[in-house]
Amino acid sequence: MAFGEQPAYLRVASDLREKIVNGALPPRTRLPSQARIRQEYGVSDTVALEARKVLMAEGLVEGRSGSGTYVRERPVPRRIARSGYRAEGGASPFRQEQTADGAQGTWESRSEQEEAGPEIAGRLGIEPGDRVMRTRYVFREAGEPMMLSTSWEPLAVTGRTPVMLPEEGPLGGCGVVERMAAIDVVVDNVAEEVGARPGLAEELLALGGVPGHVVMVIARTYYASGRAVETADVIVPADRYRIAYHLPVR
Repeated sequence: MAFGEQPAYLRVASDLREKIVNGALPPRTRLPSQARIRQEYGVSDTVALEARKVLMAEGLVEGRSGSGTYVRERPVPRRIARSGYRAEGGASPFRQEQTADGAQGTWESRSEQEEAGPEIAGRLGIEPGDRVMRTRYVFREAGEPMMLSTSWEPLAVTGRTPVMLPEEGPLGGCGVVERMAAIDVVVDNVAEEVGARPGLAEELLALGGVPGHVVMVIARTYYASGRAVETADVIVPADRYRIAYHLPVR
């Protein structure tokens, strides 16, 4: 087989990937052995091994100890709605959006104070070392982990107020907009920036992913008259979910 300019292992991986996608190698099917790949494509053992590594890194196949490498089940991506703030019922945006989609969303959280590092300080417009309240969340749909989030709020804004702890007190579990309004801070703008990267080991462990899987990262910041009052990183497994935005036309 002529491989042209592209590295041989990528051409082999591409051909095997196409067979997986079009169903020629359906889920739970054993991937051709290294010797079979070497023979069929006329490549070395090294090329065959690297091609298999590519497919494993992409999450298309998985190794089973003592048995071989098998095609993984391909999950059907589900939708996570991002529709911005909706003032209804005091529920959090996550709960509103899940209800709108007919899903049963729950979450767990843990808050603690810390000093802001340079990146978070820059996003919040404060000095590195200033105190913030960090809250980590695990969001679930029907019991399955679907999304992680870490938020930071400057204690210069919320410290010594009833909303200092996002998930406790009279407005615990409500969204940022409602909580800030309770201390006379009017949120008037929110910015989200979406990117992708390989998931960190601890993120994939929490989300039930495979090492090497890609996650989408939504960097979100709420503003009140130009001042950042909350920033967060939302982590979503890219193989299982799609981010759907519904934005009003003004």
